[in-house]
Amino acid sequence: MMKLIEGGVTAARGFKASGIHCGIRRNTSKNDLSLIVSSVPCAAAAVYTTNLVKGAPLTVTKKHIADGRAQAVICNSGNANTCNADGIEIAEGMAALVSEKLTIPADDVVVASTGVIGQPLSLEPIKDGMDELVEKLSENGSHEAALGIMTTDTVAKEVAVEFKCGGKTCRIGGIAKGSGMIHPNMATMLVFITSDVAIAPDLLQKALSSDIQNTFNMISIDGDTSTNDMVTVLCNGMAGNTEITAEGEDFATFMTALNTVTVALCRMIAGDGEGATKLIECRVSGAKTSEIAKTVAKSVICSSLLKAAMFGADANWGRVLCAIGYSGAAVDVDRIDVSFKSDKGEIAVCKNGAGIAFSEEIAKEILLEKEIEIAVALNDGDCGSTAWGCDLTYDYVKINGDYRT
Repeated sequence: MMKLIEGGVTAARGFKASGIHCGIRRNTSKNDLSLIVSSVPCAAAAVYTTNLVKGAPLTVTKKHIADGRAQAVICNSGNANTCNADGIEIAEGMAALVSEKLTIPADDVVVASTGVIGQPLSLEPIKDGMDELVEKLSENGSHEAALGIMTTDTVAKEVAVEFKCGGKTCRIGGIAKGSGMIHPNMATMLVFITSDVAIAPDLLQKALSSDIQNTFNMISIDGDTSTNDMVTVLCNGMAGNTEITAEGEDFATFMTALNTVTVALCRMIAGDGEGATKLIECRVSGAKTSEIAKTVAKSVICSSLLKAAMFGADANWGRVLCAIGYSGAAVDVDRIDVSFKSDKGEIAVCKNGAGIAFSEEIAKEILLEKEIEIAVALNDGDCGSTAWGCDLTYDYVKINGDYRT
């Protein structure tokens, strides 16, 4: 049984975190440097952006965790350290600073950066802030660390769960940033997940790589895939369970716990899209294959016209059908049913690919809620999928029109 608990990225035994303002960002009231540390070495796994233009920290991190091990994560916001001639040097320098302060190998440090692309990043403010960053490491430091990785996010994103695995009480939790430049495929945000489960690195990588196909790869905010983003998981084994080295009951339990955390973070990220006022969840059922279901759900979530309609609480269901029609998925459009749901109720708007009579007033009341579900029944099989996104508002343009200033 999965139990939601407090603690975020420090909920698991042996993890501490901190976040400070070191001077990378102009706004002194905002944290811009975060650190997450395990008291012992961890199994480590990661997935990375598919953008061919990648931030230097991703190159460094990929090299550092090639052996499946890591012990700390350092991340700055306000500067992506991307397309910089000395980017690798700076990223390695960040790892070296952690190594020096914590007396752990630099190769066991995950490095991440987020912010403006193509701006030089100085190591000086990070170096000057390291003493404070290390001094503030705490078992209650998840929130400060979550604040330190934010860019245009309006809220910190944290979650943790407790569960039984191998007869032991285990925990897994995480923090995330993501508001804009978010679109499949992996990875399209920064996510740091920690757990006290004992699991072999290859199984951890398998779990993460499998999970993202139905979670982080099913989010779209604006159709842009970031250059810098990744998801990392560190597991230090301090729960005391027998190490998971093969698929079976314990591996399935861990997968469920991981998925509980990742789905929660997906919803937080989608609901906090740049300028967003609503979380949109598209649930597709009755597909011939899982791939068809995914394709349809993503296409609906990515439709700018549909997103704009949701902003205006306009039950323009034709935009749902339109997005399905150009998705490339093999569907029978004459079988499709569509309905809109929220805490205010549910209303059917389309049956067998054609419009049906419904109350525009009731539909508007349903669509004025903060969380909207678009239910699409393809009525052609037994497979389903869910994707997450947000509405498209005036503020999205305003935020990205002056992002650098």
